[in-house]
Amino acid sequence: MPKMKTHSGAKRRFKVTAGGKLMRTKGPKSHLRRRKSKKVRRLFGGTVEQGSKALVRRIKTVLMPNSG
Repeated sequence: MPKMKTHSGAKRRFKVTAGGKLMRTKGPKSHLRRRKSKKVRRLFGGTVEQGSKALVRRIKTVLMPNSG
């Protein structure tokens, strides 16, 4: 049976750190950007750790389907 492929959408949206944490970018930072205040644009700039443990487990299986 062939190897499972990594989910392309998840590959672009999430990064796994060396410690195993799952990082994601924050939400509405590009759409209608001129209308938002500088404070809001700055807050949406960075990356945060994905919170829900169940969701993290699912995303990791999609990102690394062939890991033990």
